[in-house]
Amino acid sequence: MNAPRTGTGIAPEFEGCAESIGSGASQSMLQGSLRSSANASLPREGVARGTLLPSTDLDLHRSPAHRLNSVPGRPLRVMKFGGTSVGDASCIRRVTKIIEAASRADRVVAVVSAMSGVTNKLIEAGTRAAAGDIAAVDGVFDGLRHQHETAARTLIRSVGAQMCLVEQIAALIDEGRHACRQVMEQRELAASARDLISGIGERLSAPIVAAALVDGGVPSEAIEATEIIVTSSRHGAAEAHIELTRLRCNECLGPRLLRGVTPVVTGFLGATVEGVPTTLGRGGSDYSATILGAALGADEVVIWKDVDGVQTADPRFVPSAETLSEASYREVADLTHFGAKVLHPGTLRPLVKCGIPVWIRNTFAPEGRGTKITRDGVRRRRKVLASTTDVALVTIPGLCTARMQSTLASMLANTAASRPGLLLAARGSLQDDASDDASVVVSSELLEHVVSVLRSGLGQDRKSKHRVEVRVNRDVALVTVVGENPQEAPVMTQRTLDALTAQGVEILAMSLDSSRGSISFVVARDALSVMLVTAHREFQLKLHR
Repeated sequence: MNAPRTGTGIAPEFEGCAESIGSGASQSMLQGSLRSSANASLPREGVARGTLLPSTDLDLHRSPAHRLNSVPGRPLRVMKFGGTSVGDASCIRRVTKIIEAASRADRVVAVVSAMSGVTNKLIEAGTRAAAGDIAAVDGVFDGLRHQHETAARTLIRSVGAQMCLVEQIAALIDEGRHACRQVMEQRELAASARDLISGIGERLSAPIVAAALVDGGVPSEAIEATEIIVTSSRHGAAEAHIELTRLRCNECLGPRLLRGVTPVVTGFLGATVEGVPTTLGRGGSDYSATILGAALGADEVVIWKDVDGVQTADPRFVPSAETLSEASYREVADLTHFGAKVLHPGTLRPLVKCGIPVWIRNTFAPEGRGTKITRDGVRRRRKVLASTTDVALVTIPGLCTARMQSTLASMLANTAASRPGLLLAARGSLQDDASDDASVVVSSELLEHVVSVLRSGLGQDRKSKHRVEVRVNRDVALVTVVGENPQEAPVMTQRTLDALTAQGVEILAMSLDSSRGSISFVVARDALSVMLVTAHREFQLKLHR
């Protein structure tokens, strides 16, 4: 069998990190003050770590007296907690203990996701509303109200504080019902309405976490991200305006931090300059944390999840997977690009210029060190497996790759530039250069768009009146070895292919990107476990050998 050919790797979203960064929303509080700020002349350089500036001063290299970290021994730490970390009252109590311990030595800004499963329920409510199913909508919100009130009553001892929190929960539930009734009238779940409805989960969880902290003796206040994270108007995948966000953080969070208050900020959310709610996309609370970390000049960002850190493979499939002690921005960005769920794809972008370290740690095993992610990582790059089933394989039969390479690459580049989600281009066959089928691996979300672009572009290029045949296979998994030494790749790849053949596993497509040291394999979805175990062994991913 021939050695694997080099595919056309599409650069991940991490490439070319720019001035804007992603965020999400809920509706209020920005309209007046931000309209005037939006027209200001903004600085181009990043703020030094720990710097808190007055809202009228746009020169981010002045005012050293406003440094948040000027108090000895009081660094600034942004700590994000995901949905499983705040999944119920017992989980939230564990989170408050982590925050309380950190706040003894550090200034802390907490960022929280919705309680586990809540965002899915809210999206379901919006979808049911568009279909006119009022009973289903009411059922969702009745359940959410009970879930959050139960957590509030379990966590808060003060009757007065408990009643206040329950009233706040009821108001948010009513807001969600009202938004769904508007959707029902229009018979359509518009992107803006979807953002508003799906963001209610974080707005419910943040006040509960803040109240639990206060109940435990930690001064705290819930802050909606609409007050501080200013975004573009792209619903479902908004980009944050970093300088306006920095101004809002200085105005809103700065005074609280200086008074010793721990803000609890809604993750996933933000708002446009006009105050229209937006969201970052699923998993966006990770992104929210690094946005705030960069805006505040934090000393570090800690992302608390239900995993020990960045692992050499998905431990659900590979029990021998190990946790990396340290990794670089680029390594983790490559992993997220190829489908690993370790972080939201845009998480590290805000930190590229300022170099703030990010930790991934386990809420349920806080004694563990986790993985530290830095600009440079460790000197010797480690090999790690990324995997995902949220993809499709798009194949164009009979396309001569050698003759059509430039046309295909041009179309893919344009697609990737306009919308994220195109993972890589690969060969559908490993044997005959002249008759290769060209294959593209795309995210499920991007599938319809890519198929349309390929049919249109290739049809025009061939000057043919016949419809271009495009085959789509949704029942696939993508496994990528990230960090491979290009010189060792052919030997290890061949060894892996031989082992898979012996187990009856067929490789549907492959791509070797020597510039990034990544090798990707596409297999049937039901072969994912075998593929991961085999690749982990044959590529020698164990850290201690």
